[in-house]
Amino acid sequence: MRRAATKKAEGTSEWSRRRLLGILAAAVAVAALLLGGLVYAVYLAVSGIGGEASANTGVATGETERSTVARGAAHRDDIAAEPMLSVPESAAFPPADPGTASTKAPEIKIPTGTGVNGPAFVMTGFPQTPEGAIGQLAQIDLAVLQSMSLSTAEEVYNAWALPGGVRAEDWWITASVRAFLSSTGMGEVKDPSASVSLEPAAALIKGTDGPDWATVCVLMKVSATYKSEGQIAFAHCERMQWVGGRWMVAPGAPPAPAPATWPGTQLAHEAGWRTWSTDHTTEPTNPGDHGDHEGER
Repeated sequence: MRRAATKKAEGTSEWSRRRLLGILAAAVAVAALLLGGLVYAVYLAVSGIGGEASANTGVATGETERSTVARGAAHRDDIAAEPMLSVPESAAFPPADPGTASTKAPEIKIPTGTGVNGPAFVMTGFPQTPEGAIGQLAQIDLAVLQSMSLSTAEEVYNAWALPGGVRAEDWWITASVRAFLSSTGMGEVKDPSASVSLEPAAALIKGTDGPDWATVCVLMKVSATYKSEGQIAFAHCERMQWVGGRWMVAPGAPPAPAPATWPGTQLAHEAGWRTWSTDHTTEPTNPGDHGDHEGER
């Protein structure tokens, strides 16, 4: 009888862990495939470059040459829309053999912010460099995904996005939060018994256009606990623009979806991800220089 009870408990634990992993996968896959794919398809149709893009087998796998002089909207659209490495959903999970997650990849040094909260309580104070844009994007993602609240997602997006992009409810991160909450039946905010923590693990600079604009990507390890614990890699690319003394989400169609690969694997290296390294020597931006340029919607 005791053995049967033990087996039942083990089965329940395994089921709940599998369910949690499924929920995490849904948060990544639903947002990437449904939202990212649809937005990208609409962008291609409107731009009239669908055939050309389909014929192009090359993918973006890391930093392009940094532009010192801005070339304009068309160049920025090309950078954002360039496809990235396509990977299977299984690539986002930790490998069964930890020894396979030890590929040596180049580092990218990301500056620290000032530690001061900016609009919507997002830490800010990153310098006017592409690496600074990465640091700011990571803080935007952290603020939303750790709360797993739809209202927080909307508040953060409206505070950090310039006019001319998608609506707050259509933002890729909002879609990820919505997928997580709907998969668990939690409503519009995560259950108090659930926890989500994120760790920036890798990043890349997809391209720049002058000193005030860059498309950058972050790769995070996400750990979620809800009756059990699961881990997954979460990747996010965004156009970023320097306005009013801070990096903000720039106007335009969202970039092509980033490859969600477990950090440190060979596939992550092939996708162009560079290992996150914190740079404590870069002078942060004075938060007092930040202007009030919140996107109005």
